[in-house]
Amino acid sequence: METTRHFTATTYVVHDGECLLHDHDRLGMLLPPGGHLDRDELPREAAMREIHEETGLDVTLLEPETSIDADFGRELAPAEHTMLYDIDSFDGEVAHQHIDFVYYGEASDRDLAPDDGERATDCWRWFSPDELRTHDGVTEEVVTLGIEAIERVESRPRNRD
Repeated sequence: METTRHFTATTYVVHDGECLLHDHDRLGMLLPPGGHLDRDELPREAAMREIHEETGLDVTLLEPETSIDADFGRELAPAEHTMLYDIDSFDGEVAHQHIDFVYYGEASDRDLAPDDGERATDCWRWFSPDELRTHDGVTEEVVTLGIEAIERVESRPRNRD
């Protein structure tokens, strides 16, 4: 059987030491904003689009350093993590997978304003590291990545005006 793979982008959005998650109806778990890449999108573009559509927040993605110069292209800023998820299986074989580019970002505020047709604002909640560790419905991977995102955002140098 051939495995179908789709590219997705997910962003752990942080503001004031807390990470934003939503209750995913179909999967029955808490997840950060994210979704499939459109055919014409690069992963960071998809991450920003999904954040805007799902939350309406103004978010700045952390920008890892790049160092490669190319004559016929450019180096893309890497994701914080790239995950491979088995989505569906058939007769014991994986039929569908997601290759997920995971980003960390900092929100300028907490004013949620999702696009029409997206999740309502009451589906979203901000979690501290302690709440991530102790809340039912948060997978170990979301705990790990959420806490790492909070630590990375909170430890980055700030411009002082």
